[in-house]
Amino acid sequence: MLAVLRNRTYRRLFAAQVIALVGTGLATVALGLLAYDIAGAEAGSVLGTALAIKMVAYVAIAPAVGVVADRIPRRALMVSADLMRAGVALLLPFVDQVWQVYVLVFLLQSASAVFTPTFQAVIPDVLPEEREYTRALSMSRLAYDLESLFSPALAAALLSVITYNWLFTGTMLGFFASAALVVSAVLPKPTAPAAPRADGARAKATAGARLFFAVPQLRALLALNLAVAAASAMVTVNSVVYVRDVLGLSAGAVALALGAYGAGSMVMALALPRVLDKVPDRAVMLRGALLLTVVFAGLGAITAAQGGSWRWPALLAGWAAFGAACSTVLTPTGRLIRRSAPPGERTGAFAAQFSLSHGCWLLTYPLAGWLGAKAGLGAAVVSLGGIALAASLLAVRLWPAREPLEETARDLVRARDNIPHRSDEGAAPTGEAAAAARVHLRRSGVHPVRPQPTKRTGPPALPVPGARSSGQ
Repeated sequence: MLAVLRNRTYRRLFAAQVIALVGTGLATVALGLLAYDIAGAEAGSVLGTALAIKMVAYVAIAPAVGVVADRIPRRALMVSADLMRAGVALLLPFVDQVWQVYVLVFLLQSASAVFTPTFQAVIPDVLPEEREYTRALSMSRLAYDLESLFSPALAAALLSVITYNWLFTGTMLGFFASAALVVSAVLPKPTAPAAPRADGARAKATAGARLFFAVPQLRALLALNLAVAAASAMVTVNSVVYVRDVLGLSAGAVALALGAYGAGSMVMALALPRVLDKVPDRAVMLRGALLLTVVFAGLGAITAAQGGSWRWPALLAGWAAFGAACSTVLTPTGRLIRRSAPPGERTGAFAAQFSLSHGCWLLTYPLAGWLGAKAGLGAAVVSLGGIALAASLLAVRLWPAREPLEETARDLVRARDNIPHRSDEGAAPTGEAAAAARVHLRRSGVHPVRPQPTKRTGPPALPVPGARSSGQ
């Protein structure tokens, strides 16, 4: 899998991603300590509000990337986002009011909402061969998992010799380094849309979302995002409750439980490239989603048990299984979007995925916390498990057993935007491709506008001298 790093451009972009993730992890630790200094015992509510603001920024700002994607060079867009994040990190140590924390967190996460989908849309152009792109997706998944394990450990080591304010300096330097690596990378020229449109800003901002609702497998991806959000919210929000209250273990065991989730995700990310070479994305992703419901059932048994030493290893196994199942769904997502979106619309499609998936987390995070606190962990397991099951079954129904051919993506986009075929774009697909396009258009409920015959508006054509009429 590391062979993909031989590509110089990808190697620099991947290094930029890793360094920025480490910086973000340091900022997360430092932000918690800053909140405690400002709010004291109310630090938990401050952090909870900051996380909600983070999700709101992701959901609201990411669609705007589609508006500027064809106006601003992608390198400039990513570098500007990195510089904005560095500036926010520089200001964070100097705040002394809660509202200032909220404003800076919104700016920081808004910049991340610009950088991440733009970065994701660049990689398919850097690595056009699907085998290499699949390995890049696994590398990206590993980077996220390693960041969740490495950044807290690095922060703990640094805090033994410096104050937490200096962690923000490390964050700032990380974003500056990320910007420098992006500047040094030679990015391929993006593919222009097949049929340029003079749409307004609102239409461009929603183009990616409309593509998701027009293409069957992307509609299924929306449901899969909800299933993953239900599982990850259960782990993120209630791990501390299970470890400290239910099992009565130490605070260090919380980190071990979260580490089990990350380990399961990493193991699956390492295994998936070989699997995806032989098994279709549909089978892999749907099985991963259905596995989530099985794990929820096991978690229900752990929650209902009144005692037993077996519950701790069972919880670790369950968290590792959650991580593996979520990675099974999330890792191939880029492949699915790349095949479903025309090259000129990939940035908007990745931005829509970024926004819509975090919209699912915006729903499940507070649901997991509120149900766990008010109705008990059992109610939270049943509710979130039910959401995961319903979303998985919906994905099975929405995703056709026979995936549409890549050639039909252009037809689906034309149908979505009511764009008739144009002679300068090549002939319409025929045979199997045309049949597949018609089937999926019917399933999507989208009907392209049929070009109407042109009416003659001038005087009738005069007969050509010497020409025979049909009656002669």
